[in-house]
Amino acid sequence: MSLHPAVAAVRRGVRAVLDGREPGDTVVVACSGGADSLALASATVFEARKNGLRVVGATVDHGLQEGSAAQAATVVAQLATLGVDETVTVRVEVHGAGDGPEAAARRARYDVLEQVREQLGAVLVLLGHTRDDQAETVLMGLARGSGARSLAGMRRSFDHYARPLLDVSRADTITACQVEGLDFWEDPHNADPGFTRVRVRRTVLPVLEEHLGPGVAAALARTADQVRADVEALDALARAAYDGLRTDDGIPLRPLYDHYLAIASRVLRLAALDAGAIDSELFHVHVRALVDLASGEVRGEVQLPGHVSAYRESGHLRFRPTPVTS
Repeated sequence: MSLHPAVAAVRRGVRAVLDGREPGDTVVVACSGGADSLALASATVFEARKNGLRVVGATVDHGLQEGSAAQAATVVAQLATLGVDETVTVRVEVHGAGDGPEAAARRARYDVLEQVREQLGAVLVLLGHTRDDQAETVLMGLARGSGARSLAGMRRSFDHYARPLLDVSRADTITACQVEGLDFWEDPHNADPGFTRVRVRRTVLPVLEEHLGPGVAAALARTADQVRADVEALDALARAAYDGLRTDDGIPLRPLYDHYLAIASRVLRLAALDAGAIDSELFHVHVRALVDLASGEVRGEVQLPGHVSAYRESGHLRFRPTPVTS
């Protein structure tokens, strides 16, 4: 019997990121119990057995919904049934500061996954984002005017993390679970129009598909790949420029002006991050404000997420902690 195309697509994505790993290496799979992450976990177990890899299934209980602890226990049981070598479940407290509860939950989840990875000495953490997730990310970035970095979407890999399913549709992960007899969880938040991503998924993308024809999600995902290549090239040039410019006194402004705006703005972003600004909350509007401050178009100081402020002094752009007001 031939392998179902949906199952084959998921396994193919996983196989690509596991290729080259050494026997005995540990791989962590983040699993919420939804179709995407369950299909990912199943494929990872299948592919890991061929390569002698150790698979750990990790689920994070954010405690944001009634019955979340029971759902986490269900996921752990499912992972064990799939044949992972070990399961880990962690309950976290989510505080909706900064960007709100979604961003806070994401930060808490990544903090937990990183702790699990370090404790287990894992070489890789696999995340279950699909092509549809990528399309939604690109569309939201476009609507917000967030610049090329947002349009580049989610990275296929970074540090010790990888997203094997960015070429796989959500429909395929659902079908893969159905074919393999996996009972996946439907997160109530995924039907809540109070979340921007849900409105994009259930209203905006279907309208685009209706009026522009099928394949919009795939086209948006391809756009992310194309923009990502440009962003990575500019980031590399900016890193080299930043390393050559930075001093103990900050960023000298006169030589900064010798660079194209695309490079200079990235240099200022790197300087802000090194000063303690929070990467996940440092948006285009903040970088634009830094550019205006460096050029002299605005006076005073620019406050950045992470309680960091930028200011001009003696021909340099400098950073200091933002004063805490009572």
